[in-house]
Parts: sequence; structure tokens; C-alpha cells
Amino acid sequence: MERVAIYCRLSKEDIDKLKKGDDSGSIQNQKTLLLDYAKKQNWSVYDVFSDDDYSGTDQSRPEWNRMIKAAKMRKFDIVLCKTQSRFTREVVIVEQYIHTLFPIWNIRFISIVDHIDTKIKGNKKARQINALINEWYVEDLSLNVRTVYKQKMKVGEYLGAYAPYGYKKDSKNKYKLVVDEEAANVVKDIFNMALEGKSIKAICDSLTSKGIIPPSLYKLKGTYSNEQHLKWSTTTVNRILHNEMYLGDMVQHKAEKLDYKSKKIIAIPKKDWIIVRNTHDAIIQKELFDEVQRVLDKRKKR
Repeated sequence: MERVAIYCRLSKEDIDKLKKGDDSGSIQNQKTLLLDYAKKQNWSVYDVFSDDDYSGTDQSRPEWNRMIKAAKMRKFDIVLCKTQSRFTREVVIVEQYIHTLFPIWNIRFISIVDHIDTKIKGNKKARQINALINEWYVEDLSLNVRTVYKQKMKVGEYLGAYAPYGYKKDSKNKYKLVVDEEAANVVKDIFNMALEGKSIKAICDSLTSKGIIPPSLYKLKGTYSNEQHLKWSTTTVNRILHNEMYLGDMVQHKAEKLDYKSKKIIAIPKKDWIIVRNTHDAIIQKELFDEVQRVLDKRKKR
């Protein structure tokens, strides 16, 4: 009896569809479809591998990698998916595994909906075309998402996961920032200390000695333990002192992923930042901000 490994995957986009009532691609429905198919073929199910909320271009998928490890050890004879895109949306992975390593390991690949079966020699071109279409889809989706995000940035909507220290997201509009008075007072103190000539290290020491919670823990307020490190870093204070968001301007698109396949983040030249003026209340007046920049620049030149 042939042994089959069943692989299911659900991406962020699929989750959005589920929220709209389309559950055809849910993990459970994929499992049901594939288990029923395996039963009809009289195959023995080795294991069911499921990755939830992972892109088809993500090679760090834990269950996918666990399955590949088992494949190398010849633990099963068949990989069964609902569609080829559940396995991967990348041409290079199709070539590496479906067309190269799986045959070496004597493993057959089958996807039910798009009628892919490596036992049928004549449909290799179909698999390659399928892979191209799947990869184009992800590329187009990534481009569309970037375009939408940039449009939102250009009208002054805040898209960060967390509000900058000193602000919080408006409870009625998550794209709008409102002043968080407690943290804003700390920001003001930081700027005033810098204006007085205190070094960044001295500012850090002052904040730490007063027991003021640093931004990394402040945003997790109520969920951290008292034993966690409360020391302020020079990097954090330096970032605050250079942050133009405190002027009431929305400053975004300072960095982005290299491309849809990569997790590498690249810095964007300042001329290409997306800046929208007066989108929220200022914490620091421009005169104070500019004077502090002069103090910092002067110290840097010493």
C-alpha cells in the first residue's frame, strides 16, 4: 500500500476570504477533500502537514519543512495537495522539488483540483505554466498591496503596527494618531534635556533612574513582568530626538522589503519618504525641534 503525505496551507489572503464567508479553502476543507481522495485510492496516510497563515512563497513554513525532511528520509511515496499553489507559488521550488528532488527520492506529486500528477510525464509543461501563473499572481498581489499602502500613506493614514512613542491609535480610527499624554510628557522631557546640553547617554541614565518604562515595554503595557529590563538605550533616545512625527507630520515609507520574495528590509532615500503635514497634534514645536537638531549636529562634529 502506498503511503501519502497530505499537505494543506492557508495564507493571509485565504483567511480574508474566510471572513467573507468563502470557506472552500479552509484547512479543514482541504484536509477533508484530501483524506477522502486518499481513501478512494486506497492509500495509507503517513501524516497530515498543515501551515496556517503562511504565504506560498515562504520557505520557512514549519510543517512544509517537516514534510520535506520526512520526504528526504523516504517516509512516504506521494505528496498530495489540493492545488499546486498550496505546495508553492514559486517556479524555482517547483523545479527544485517537484521536478528534481521528488523523482530522485521516488516521490510522486499530485494536486487534485488542477490535475497535476508527476506520474503523467506529459503534463510537466502544465506544471511549469501553473507555477509561472502562481508566481505572477503573488507578484501582482504584492504590487497591488504596495500601491494601496502608498495611497493610504499619501492621504496621511498611519499604517504602523504600533503608534510612535508619545502617541496612540485613535480608538475610532486606527489610521489616525492621538497624543498619549503620559508618554508625550516623557518625549518633551527628552527634548528639553537635549536642549540643556545633556548627552544622549545622560538622558538615558536619567530616564532609567526615574523608573520610566522604555518604549519597547511601554507599548506592551500590562503584559510585561517587573523583572524585564527597564533600561533606556541610546538608540531609542536618539531615534526619538530625530523623529519628525513629533511635529504633527506623518512621515512614512522610510523602509520597505526588497521584494515580495525577500524578508530583507532596505532603507528608502529621504527624498522618497512620504510626508503629509499636520495630520495629528504636535508634541514638540518646530522651533524646539530645530534647535535640538542644531545641538545634536554640533555635538556630532566635535
